[in-house]
Amino acid sequence: MWLWLNTLRHWLSDKMHQICQDVAHFQLKKIIEVLSHNLCTVLSIPHDPVALEEHFRDDDDGPVSSQGYMPYLNKYILDKVIEGSFIKENVDELCWTLTAKKNYHTDKTSSTVLPEKDAFRLWCLFNFLSEDKYPLVMVPDEVEYLLKKVCMAMSIEFNCVELEDFFSQDSVQQSGITVWVFLEMMNTGKITRGIDKSIISMAIEEVYREIVGDVLKEGYLWKKGQLRRNWKERWFTLRPSNLSYYTGEDRKDCQGNIVLDGNCCVEEVDDDQIMFGRSKWIKNVLFPVLPDRDGKRCMFCLKTLSKTYEMSASDTKQRQEWTTAIQTAIRLHVEGKNSLHKDLKLKRREQREQREKRRQAKEEELQRLRALQEERERKLAELELLKEAQKQAQALLEQDEQRRRQQHEQLQRALEIQLREAEEARVSMQAEMALKEEEAEKQRKRIQELEEMQKRLEEALQQEIKARLDEEAFRLAQAGLLAEEEEKMKALMSLQEEQEEYILKTQREKQELKQEMENKSRALDEAQRQLEEVRANRHRVDQDVVAAQRKLRQASTNVKHWNVQMNRLMRPIGPGEKRPSLGSSFSSFQVPTQRDPGLRLRRRSGSEDRDEESKENVDTRASCEKRHSHTSNGDMDIP
Repeated sequence: MWLWLNTLRHWLSDKMHQICQDVAHFQLKKIIEVLSHNLCTVLSIPHDPVALEEHFRDDDDGPVSSQGYMPYLNKYILDKVIEGSFIKENVDELCWTLTAKKNYHTDKTSSTVLPEKDAFRLWCLFNFLSEDKYPLVMVPDEVEYLLKKVCMAMSIEFNCVELEDFFSQDSVQQSGITVWVFLEMMNTGKITRGIDKSIISMAIEEVYREIVGDVLKEGYLWKKGQLRRNWKERWFTLRPSNLSYYTGEDRKDCQGNIVLDGNCCVEEVDDDQIMFGRSKWIKNVLFPVLPDRDGKRCMFCLKTLSKTYEMSASDTKQRQEWTTAIQTAIRLHVEGKNSLHKDLKLKRREQREQREKRRQAKEEELQRLRALQEERERKLAELELLKEAQKQAQALLEQDEQRRRQQHEQLQRALEIQLREAEEARVSMQAEMALKEEEAEKQRKRIQELEEMQKRLEEALQQEIKARLDEEAFRLAQAGLLAEEEEKMKALMSLQEEQEEYILKTQREKQELKQEMENKSRALDEAQRQLEEVRANRHRVDQDVVAAQRKLRQASTNVKHWNVQMNRLMRPIGPGEKRPSLGSSFSSFQVPTQRDPGLRLRRRSGSEDRDEESKENVDTRASCEKRHSHTSNGDMDIP
């Protein structure tokens, strides 16, 4: 977007410069007001006429001119543009309106002239595919690419033979083609000769929607409903961010919009396996094949996080094209790219740059080869000259050789004489050299002995230095050890004094403990004697307890017997019953009634006697248990 805004800045600056040259000064301000208002309208920016008046005051430093308008344009209009808040096609129409009237000249009587709407769309396509620099130009490769797209949309083959003369011009090769030259070339009819204008308009519109409108693919598909599950034919339009479908190809009634992101995927359905409901491997991924009861073939599914859309194409080729296009849209969204053709344009530019680099490298290689060829020819010429010179030199050399041979014979004879003299001198020199070598050998031995002696002296000196350093270190260590020994001796003396004091104290404590142990031994003997007495007392008490228990059982038996007798005696005698005889001792005994106070007194006294006996038994048992526990505690205290 910012690249597009920079191009718009340059274009408006150029346009204002032309306007300033064509109109008078008093008309320029009105033109600027109208232009600013239209720009704010198409860019969806609130227009501020007060800021415009303030910026273009008569006493302002920047007068009404192209130089004064550009700061206002940048500050109050272009810097406030928000991406996505305006319709780019409206801005393109405004720019076309401003430029076409002066620059686009056509012959109205010619049958090959394009309609205004087609010229505008070609102008937008040119701006889209032009180089990212101002003034906008299109390289021949991009022109050829655009013309091929238009011809493909018209279902004809592109023939560039007629345009070779135009493309081969030096100005076109170096600087490229401007938009007005391109429109003039299209109006000549070299490409569209013999083709109906309606077909040309449809092809240009299709290419315009594909490249400028970012439409990856559009066409009719059958779509299965989400609720009613019936099939309806819809016109689908695929863009990098969404897939929209309409009731017709006029795209007036939008029935839905499918947002495409990285979570979406498209699956093909194999026609041969629709009836069997089996699965199919597509690109190493197992996708379920959807059986259908409506007889639809060439089906595919678009899956999102929330829904699955089932669609059917007219044939297998269309299904493959749609699935490939949807996968391309998903890939562009995942890679963060908003337009396929912008990406393709950048890739084509990179390829052109690489081809240009290869061409330049090839030219440099050819120049280098030409230089090497010239260098080789030059060296061959020099070699021929050298051969001629060599022949002449050879003749002169033979003459010189003859002279040198004669001189050599003379010199050889002279040298033989000198050689004999030198031989004699050599013998004498050898004898002298032998003597010198003996003396030199003696000198070398002497030098070696001196060097060895010097090494031994140096080693002895190093050892002496090391011994003195060690001695100094030992002395320092000895002094430290003596100081440490003195400190330890003082500490030892103090520890010895403390030990003597501790020994005396220990002896005193030992005597005290010995006396205390004697006292405890006497107390222990006394406790043992008392324990023996307690055990004897306990034995006697146990015997008394056994006797008391025996008496208690006997008394209890007697009480039960007398209670039975009393109950029997207290039973009243009815009329006519005889009184039982209890023997001679009870013959005169009269049984009292229950109301007799004497009987009640006897019962109370008997019950009181039994209560006293039970209390005495309980007290006796408690005293015995207490003695037993005291005795057992005494046993536990004995060490």
